[in-house]
Amino acid sequence: MSEGKGLAVVTGASSGIGAVFARRLAALGYDLLLVARRRERLEALARELERQHSVRAGVLAADLAKDADLRTVENRLAAAKDLAFLVNNAGFGMRGLFHESDLGRQDEMHRLHILATVRLTHVALRGMIERGKGNIVNVSSCAAFSQSPWNTTYSATKAWMNSFTESLAVELKMCGAPIRVQALCPGFTVTEFHDVMGVDRKVVPASWWMTSEAVVEASLRGLERNQLIVVPGWRYRLYVLGIALVPDFLRRWLTVIVARRFRSKLASRDSHPRS
Repeated sequence: MSEGKGLAVVTGASSGIGAVFARRLAALGYDLLLVARRRERLEALARELERQHSVRAGVLAADLAKDADLRTVENRLAAAKDLAFLVNNAGFGMRGLFHESDLGRQDEMHRLHILATVRLTHVALRGMIERGKGNIVNVSSCAAFSQSPWNTTYSATKAWMNSFTESLAVELKMCGAPIRVQALCPGFTVTEFHDVMGVDRKVVPASWWMTSEAVVEASLRGLERNQLIVVPGWRYRLYVLGIALVPDFLRRWLTVIVARRFRSKLASRDSHPRS
């Protein structure tokens, strides 16, 4: 049987960071509700968690960018009398210039990163505050700290997520509510995220890629220390610090210079494919 720590809900739990969160929370004694679109993967993970950790693991196949599915998940959270942990992890990225992108996919991204986070956090907090305990992790990104071409709305939604989490932390402290909240801001992580986007991992030096396990460990360690913003990996912490020290006008100018060179490099490579 589980240790009775309560229920943990993880969105985007079918792979990557979400799946690792589910495994770590199950190992800590939480029962699980796994949420994602791919039911088969969720059911396989649920069986694994129940077998290895003697916890209860339920699944809920849902696309949180769709109102009806999001409402179903909200209702499950509202009915849970022991909800103790919420990980808002579901998300995706897009490549390309904003004006050339698919507006429908842009709309989905905002619904998933912003509206789903707002609505699930809202319903979760009601019960957590009443019970006087709870944890919420919003999986953001290092992209939240800077703005760059080809990443316009992704960076914007993650910046919103950081701001939302920080404002929430201040509000909860003002109210005296002992709920821990965190914005987790990983950099490049070896998951299906970049594969789905069609990004070649070789473009980024191998030393900058982190594992999902390392990211989740940093998150849980930070939560124990009541760290509001967690940036896993010393390279990314230096990166974020550097961005904060550079004046905005200079940062934007450097971003344009680097982006133009990178674009030219890609164009040259594409026009001379290897045989």
